[in-house]
Amino acid sequence: MTYCVGMLVDEGLAMIADTRTNAGVDNISSYRKLHIFKTTGERILAVATAGNLSVTQTALAMVAEGVKLPDSTALETLETAPTLFRAAQILGHALAMVRATINTPASPTADALNVNASMLLGGQIAGGKMGLYLIYGQGNFIECGPDTPYLQIGELKYGKPILDRALHNSTPLSEAVKLGLISFDSTIRSNIAVGPPLDLIVIPRDHLTGMERRIDVDDPYFRDLGRRWSEALASAHKAMPDPTWLDLDLSPPMRNMSIVI
Repeated sequence: MTYCVGMLVDEGLAMIADTRTNAGVDNISSYRKLHIFKTTGERILAVATAGNLSVTQTALAMVAEGVKLPDSTALETLETAPTLFRAAQILGHALAMVRATINTPASPTADALNVNASMLLGGQIAGGKMGLYLIYGQGNFIECGPDTPYLQIGELKYGKPILDRALHNSTPLSEAVKLGLISFDSTIRSNIAVGPPLDLIVIPRDHLTGMERRIDVDDPYFRDLGRRWSEALASAHKAMPDPTWLDLDLSPPMRNMSIVI
């Protein structure tokens, strides 16, 4: 399993993905799940992947070689896509084709292999708006909007509450990165299927360039952030009043005593 999040706010886009891959508790390894496609001054796209690693890797390899969409006879790639929407179509088509091939009844792995997979695509192409898409294994996709300015794939339930409460369309990009990392800290603490190193890209709106960083397990900022978040949660719940309707008698219970006259 894995966890990936994309956060699209007024100032730009941030995407984070972990690298842990497991095929059982005794077969854990690391693979990069955040892939960057860029042409200086013309486009910058980031693709995060979750689910079956062979499916997502094959789909990305197909896209690198070129994919023919049903409405075209030409091979298209993420480097040639004229819009971000078209790039989402290319990725969705490749992902659906790979899953369909594996799920063919004649395939010996059809009944034994979990081929669930999904992707996040974010970025900007010159002349177009910045965007963020969640692409499902069936090839269809949804676009991130201002009401809920983030999308997640993979093991998302542990990191979702902090984003629901604190992330807004107007949140500064630097704060969005902080909230995204807190969501990863919460997820890593609760699920061994997610773990560092983490890969991060931050793309300011209309800049067509990004800052990339790998966050290792001993990264000073990430460790300090996790410690401070734990301490803040402990202080917050202690500062909350106890339930006013809770009436507990915690005095020692009366014991049976023998009375001798």
